[in-house]
Amino acid sequence: MTIKDLARESGYSLGTVSRVLNGHPNVSEKARRAVMAVVEAQGFELNSNAKNLKQSQGDSILIVVKGRGNELFASMVEQYQDIFSRTAYPLIIDYIDELDSEVRRAGVLCREKKPLGVLFLGGTHHNFLEEFSKIQVPSVLVTGSARNLGFGNLSSVCADDCKGAACAVEHLLHSGHRQLLVLGGDLTRSDTSRNRYNGCVEAFRRYGLDFKDPCYYTCRYSYQSGYETMKRALDDGATCTAVFAMADVIAIGAIRAIRERGLRVPEDISVVGYDGLAIGDFLQPRLSTVAQPIEAMAQRSAALLLEQIERHMPASHETIPFSLARKESVREI
Repeated sequence: MTIKDLARESGYSLGTVSRVLNGHPNVSEKARRAVMAVVEAQGFELNSNAKNLKQSQGDSILIVVKGRGNELFASMVEQYQDIFSRTAYPLIIDYIDELDSEVRRAGVLCREKKPLGVLFLGGTHHNFLEEFSKIQVPSVLVTGSARNLGFGNLSSVCADDCKGAACAVEHLLHSGHRQLLVLGGDLTRSDTSRNRYNGCVEAFRRYGLDFKDPCYYTCRYSYQSGYETMKRALDDGATCTAVFAMADVIAIGAIRAIRERGLRVPEDISVVGYDGLAIGDFLQPRLSTVAQPIEAMAQRSAALLLEQIERHMPASHETIPFSLARKESVREI
């Protein structure tokens, strides 16, 4: 008898049966009794050599994090560590540069580590279309939609980046701002940045205005890049009464650059970020931002992955609502 037979006979998932056999504390007493009843009835013995072989083949969950300076993903990794600490699956966490291919890196690690599943924190459609067919394990793209990619083993959980960015820009336009500067990622290499850029364009269009590319400055998703890019914009003589930053880390860096020029936020330049990081509430002024549901996205993506691994459920795609957090960094003019 194998562990799969135990799962079938007991009616519980492979993960639950594994936790029972390995003495993991996070198992209900009902499940433990049911599994052990089958163990005793069938005379099952856990073979240590087989167990070691299984571990050498991999029983982990791989998390590929796209971007080393992205505080949103750092917060989500903390959520995953808490979630998976209550399962039998250890985590492998791998950080890559935001311009590198997350799918190519996952392919390498799948061959080396043989994980049971993959969570992609950030991703680009082009990379998935080119190389994801080589990855056979259940996977979930987080903060991006895989709905139109057509892979049977790739689910996704995200907020609507286009609508979120449109909401942020409309907040600035409604507050009377017309000279806007937008700081965001490379539009040719980042789906997230491109979707948020499209949201900016839509918001301007709804107000009968044209969003012109000179208003857009490309930067990385980090404090340092936000700071340096805002400095460059001010050096270029860019005139603006408001800034929309496509991430809170970019916004915080931009605020530092603004203040170094002797300007005030929001009296001289208003700033809106994106993500809803906790640090935004400890700034002076508190940062207005589009708040992504970090905890909900982590919980749902983990649940979808476990459903695929343990219950062989088909791929699923979910969009979770965002919210506009109006704080103190925007003034009406």
